[in-house]
Amino acid sequence: MGSMKYENVYIEAFGYEVAPVVVSSSELEERLAPVYEALHLIPGQLEALTGIIERRWWEEGHRISDGAIVAARRALEAADIPADQVEALVYGGVCREYFEPATACRIASELAISPGAVIHDLSNACLGVLSGMIDVANRIELGQIRTGMVVACETAREINNVMIERMCQNPSMDFFKEALATLTGGSGAVAVLLTDGQLSRTKRRRLLGGAVQSAPQFHDLCRWGVEAVKPLTNGPLQQFTSTDATAVLTHGVELGVKTWQSFLRKLGWVKEQVDKVVCHQVGGSHRDTILRSLGLPIEKDYSTFPYLGNMGTVSLPLTAALAEDRQVLHPGDRVAFLGIGSGLNCLMLGLEW
Repeated sequence: MGSMKYENVYIEAFGYEVAPVVVSSSELEERLAPVYEALHLIPGQLEALTGIIERRWWEEGHRISDGAIVAARRALEAADIPADQVEALVYGGVCREYFEPATACRIASELAISPGAVIHDLSNACLGVLSGMIDVANRIELGQIRTGMVVACETAREINNVMIERMCQNPSMDFFKEALATLTGGSGAVAVLLTDGQLSRTKRRRLLGGAVQSAPQFHDLCRWGVEAVKPLTNGPLQQFTSTDATAVLTHGVELGVKTWQSFLRKLGWVKEQVDKVVCHQVGGSHRDTILRSLGLPIEKDYSTFPYLGNMGTVSLPLTAALAEDRQVLHPGDRVAFLGIGSGLNCLMLGLEW
């Protein structure tokens, strides 16, 4: 298999928007009081099991595309690049506004990007933005375009509320374990603006390459979708999620180790040369287990999940943007983006900051 390598691709800028409504784990637990009582659980479990103190929600009625538009404008402003120079716009979020058209279309319209631009959605669970970056990077490397943008916006309010309601209707320990991962969800929006070597004003954050591995036999372990309220009817639909957190962790780590070995080999790095890593933000035990399995010290990682939760596709790029804002990532650092998503799919990218 050939190598995923790039010579002419740079992350020119990030843009992001953190959702405004702060929701603590203890607030969610107050709403789960009947469940905790039935199962004889002590409040504090949610934070203790996940390491998540709080997460964010958008205001009620907030449009997914609106969050992505704000993030996109911030990225263009930071790079000082006019929107009409953007030749590809990929929306990579799990949450989308309609089956059709692509959510990317309204965002492109509001930004007034180039009329000759490629505009589409791309779906790959929590890897959507990283997969979108590869799509745009390939177009840049092939010389088809010079500037492209990947955007995403995720919302947790609705699915958090649905899950709390269902947990109260079914206060069993089995369902509590299955539902727990959903309550880690957070909301936010991000934009990643990529340019070629000639258009890049800073020559910073060069995308060097990456590696991908998949284990699709585990496609059933983590699901989010809609189902009939009453099975086998054409009646109303409701959202549902189902996660086997233990199996996701076990098989996800196995896949992560394989991808990491391939990643180091393809980039010609040894793990000691990696200065910083940014992982997908799931929770404390996941982070600790994956870092230990890859032989990486926790000091090399930068995390946001304790206060932002798991924002799906937005988590990894927004965490990288915050790490740069807080001067955790410095020019010249070798940075690894360690992405994993339901499916199971794993994608790791190497950048020279």
